[in-house]
Amino acid sequence: MIIATGTASGKSLSYLVPAVSSVLDGRTILYLTPTKALAADQLRALEELDVPELRAATFDGDTSFEERAWVRKHANYVLTNPDMLHRTMLPRHAQWSAFWRRLAMVVVDECHGYRGVFGSHVAQILRRLRRICARYGSNPVFLLSSATASEPGTFATRLTGLQMAEVTTDASPRGATTFALWEPPLTDLRGEGGAPLRRPAAAESADLLADLVAADVRTLAFVRSRRAAESVALTARARLQDLVIGSDAPVDLPDRVAAYRAGYLAEDRRGLERAFRSGGLLGLATTNALELGVDVSGLDAVLIAGWPGTRASLWQQAGRAGRAGQDALAVLIARDDPLDTYLVHHPEALFGRPVEAIVLDPANPYVLGPHLCAAAAEIPLTHDDLEIFGQSAKEVLAGLVADGLLRERATGWFWTSRERATDLADIRGAGGPPVQVVEMSTGRLLGTVDEPSAHTSVHTGAVYVHQGETFLVAELDLEAGVALVEAGAPDYTTFARDVTDISVLESLHSHPLGRGELHFGSVEVTRQVVSYIRRRAQSSELMGDEPLDLPPRTLRTRAVWWTLPASATAPLAQDGLDLGGAAHAAEHASIGLLPLFATCDRWDIGGVSTELHPDTGLLTVFVYDGHEGGAGFAERGYARALDWLTATREAIASCECERGCPSCIQSPKCGNGNEPLDKTGALRLLAVLLSDSP
Repeated sequence: MIIATGTASGKSLSYLVPAVSSVLDGRTILYLTPTKALAADQLRALEELDVPELRAATFDGDTSFEERAWVRKHANYVLTNPDMLHRTMLPRHAQWSAFWRRLAMVVVDECHGYRGVFGSHVAQILRRLRRICARYGSNPVFLLSSATASEPGTFATRLTGLQMAEVTTDASPRGATTFALWEPPLTDLRGEGGAPLRRPAAAESADLLADLVAADVRTLAFVRSRRAAESVALTARARLQDLVIGSDAPVDLPDRVAAYRAGYLAEDRRGLERAFRSGGLLGLATTNALELGVDVSGLDAVLIAGWPGTRASLWQQAGRAGRAGQDALAVLIARDDPLDTYLVHHPEALFGRPVEAIVLDPANPYVLGPHLCAAAAEIPLTHDDLEIFGQSAKEVLAGLVADGLLRERATGWFWTSRERATDLADIRGAGGPPVQVVEMSTGRLLGTVDEPSAHTSVHTGAVYVHQGETFLVAELDLEAGVALVEAGAPDYTTFARDVTDISVLESLHSHPLGRGELHFGSVEVTRQVVSYIRRRAQSSELMGDEPLDLPPRTLRTRAVWWTLPASATAPLAQDGLDLGGAAHAAEHASIGLLPLFATCDRWDIGGVSTELHPDTGLLTVFVYDGHEGGAGFAERGYARALDWLTATREAIASCECERGCPSCIQSPKCGNGNEPLDKTGALRLLAVLLSDSP
């Protein structure tokens, strides 16, 4: 069953009551959540029930070795996350045999967070879990919960592989929420090509947070990064300190603002949560670590610094305020970004619209393959198991055997390597061996980055942030799989730039679109990171563009692309329009707007545009999934192409700049330095493409 009702509607009670009843009957419960904060909050709620037979415990990265042993032997309500299930609980299933035998229910809370490639990995982890349960003779009920899942039954079936009943009626009381759309002003600062820059959303958020705290309004400010959380909190505290001087404001006012993010010690996070619930803290700047159902009742206002990626996340974050039934305020503060610009000028795209359908593809062979290996390592795979993993499992298994990863015998498929099969799947990335991030002076391992992301996130010269500490990457050694870093305090951020070539492998679907044609299919993308830019942290002002020497990477993925014939483009060229610059600008803007129609981030997708592509012989604009095998984003763009491209044109037209800026057609990822770009040309090109469209 999936329960898809609003925030604070009582979803927790719907599974707590039967879960506790099962525990009293000697059964066990497994609770899955995307974040540690939500697990800790649920544990607190369980402990407040004061049921002697209930032995609830979290099992995550913060759990000590001694505690883990106790949880395995004694806990009957285990709160964990997909990462721990994937890497620890399922591979060591024999140690949990008593727990699996008595498992009555699997609660998958805030399930809308499992989307894209990450969601596809979680879907396969849940299938492995079902197989382990069957091995020990249990058949647990799967109960999913979300405040913002579109088409909940369909999504839940894709996630779990099980038929789902859905509950969507919500009769819970709720106060009114005033929702403001806030666009920061243009500044005198200039970026590439002399384009004007807006005041950063984080700076606006800090000012608004200080104003609200000074007015005794308990406020949560959502920002996009750990570093931004610290920056917003520090800036708000400084503003409040200035207010205290020479006024009758309480002297402790600055101390009532703090930052909250992943990377803090568990006891520090719990302390912040308690202080915010009690009112000891009035303002908290946070990453999306507090987006999901943590109980912060009594909250008055929410600030959202930049579009959070989906309507689901927007309403999830806004829903943090007003949970006790009182009226609330929510403010979306636009970043210097095409999508943010579009939304503040087109509120109808937000209000009165359903949340997005959640995109995931469990059958992606680059996701399914590693999990079939992991399943075979847990218990050898048999022909009867293939139904759990889907119709494409047999074909993928044949490839794994051919690659020497599995051995096929008459009784099934076996994992024979001494390596850990779970290492093949980086569920938060796209698979492949990770690159280790090591501090040069101490040899300390700070963390890992999946190999595809290493070129853009830990290249030589990159700014790398780990648990609040800032490092500069001294060297990226791809052969050794190591990025060497040293501590630093730069006043800038870095963005990698790449150049891309794309070839069409197969057009799977196509249809006319205006005077052109729309396609969806398989492509091969060759990307090479060629440089990185430095932008001043506080103002986003461009400080420089530094060259890099990294090898190209090849990606087989899915793309949506549109073409225009010469008969449509020739009149534009005769008018002196730069067709290449127009297509380039349309490509950038369409990448910026696709997240409104597919549950992705602009960093999950890429694009290529050309006046004459060798495979099509026409002016062509591609937008592709940035994950091996595809992630469903381009397919969603194909399905919503008319709405998507119409919104793209409107976003460009509504921007108040003259020639193009980061709010409409410039991209921080562009390997060509955002040249050439033609804003007027993009508007005319899209008008031709969309003309006569139904």
